Amino acid sequence: MTARRPVPRVLSIAGTDPTGGAGIHADLKSIAASGGYGMAVVTALVAQNTRGVRSVHVPPVPFLAEQLQAVSDDVEIDAVKIGMLGTTEVIETVRAWLDRVAPPVVVLDPVMVATSGDRLLDADAEQALRDLASRVHLVTPNVPELAILAGEPVAAGWEDLVAQAARVSARLGVRVLAKGGHLSGASLPDALVDATGEAVRVAEFAGVRIETTSTHGTGCSLSSAVATRYAASGDWHEAVAESKRWLAESIRHGAALEVGAGYGPVSHFAGLWERGGTATRPSPEEVARDWWEHIDGIRAGIDELPFVRGLGDGTLDRAAFTWYLAQDALYLRDYSRALAEASRLAPTAEEQVFWATGAQSAIAAELQLHESWVSAADIAETRPSDVTTAYLDHLRAASFRGGYPELIAALLPCYWLYQDIGERLRALSHADHPYGSWLDTYGDPVFAASTRRAIDIVTRAAADADEQTRRTMREAFRRSAAHEHAFFAAPLAGGASLPAG
Repeated sequence: MTARRPVPRVLSIAGTDPTGGAGIHADLKSIAASGGYGMAVVTALVAQNTRGVRSVHVPPVPFLAEQLQAVSDDVEIDAVKIGMLGTTEVIETVRAWLDRVAPPVVVLDPVMVATSGDRLLDADAEQALRDLASRVHLVTPNVPELAILAGEPVAAGWEDLVAQAARVSARLGVRVLAKGGHLSGASLPDALVDATGEAVRVAEFAGVRIETTSTHGTGCSLSSAVATRYAASGDWHEAVAESKRWLAESIRHGAALEVGAGYGPVSHFAGLWERGGTATRPSPEEVARDWWEHIDGIRAGIDELPFVRGLGDGTLDRAAFTWYLAQDALYLRDYSRALAEASRLAPTAEEQVFWATGAQSAIAAELQLHESWVSAADIAETRPSDVTTAYLDHLRAASFRGGYPELIAALLPCYWLYQDIGERLRALSHADHPYGSWLDTYGDPVFAASTRRAIDIVTRAAADADEQTRRTMREAFRRSAAHEHAFFAAPLAGGASLPAG
């Protein structure tokens, strides 16, 4: 049994297909679709399309040997899939390389007859291929190829096919994946046959025939998938079962590719496209940069507000400042509840602790600062302004509507904008500044560290989310930033300024 790897490094040794449906082209797609890293050594250049093979050019065999050696000199290979070889000299070159390198997994798809019916192997090379089969771990012949390996007539039915596979397995000392695709009938069974020991072991895999002409390269694709999945799992049964399910799905979607007028290819990535899509995901750093730039106009507007300018140079009217603090105190009480809700919904203990700590800070440290400027009695008698109410309603809606991702995106501007503004305003603070203690709080390094952590949590969640969730989070972030702008504007606008959008 080979060492198991999460991303197996799989080498395909096979011929080409200009239309991309078979040979190394299909192998590389299958390996990738099955979770592996694919590599390829070319044995033959084939002029073919979906209608058939036109000609085959076999490059000089010493060049084949150079290709093989170049790969194995540098890369640790977890599995090898062998496809079209073509001539006795090519087969012997590959066999010598296998003997020298001894890859842990070798799967041989004994390419002799294409789906179109074209013969792809010289007759005098058939015995050399049988000898090669005795050196690998699994062979995956179709019905006519199994008959050639056995030196017998083509099997007439399923039981004959399994029995023939058992004889080949015993004679060559190799597992055989007997494929029933060429048999008649609605069912499409395969069997993993192992007669290398004292008893014959047969594991059958049921299948249903799919009415389609998109079967070009199915043998190449299946064998590559099995090699990749076995290198990852170390279990032949699991590797075959998963590969069959994947191939059936790929066959069902093959016609949608609309490639060629003959036997079309399978759609190797159909399942991945359907379930995962093809859209890329941004990194957390890209999310942060995009969101910050997205609110560039809001940030510039905040900097130009009379309240912020007066706060920075100390000329702000004290009544406007205390009105702002009273509203901020009311805001922070419900903001702390939103932080607590984020803690409750957080998927990790670390995030739970972070948001819970933020909730405690909002209710304790922040209110303590506010009470040094505005009495508790005055705060108790203060009614929330329309601006305060609108901001808090937005946070509640984000929680109810979108759950954790949207909520934390809506919470982030209260960290990020305050830290950004506070850091710049703090530079204006001095011993006689009337609002120095408030400026020092939001420019404090501890608050800056908390802000960086909040940015990290939120942007990572956005980067990991699907596109729709990421758009929803971005909009929640923008709306909160707009509410922050309105909150800073309200004290000098009679408390009536509401955010646009």
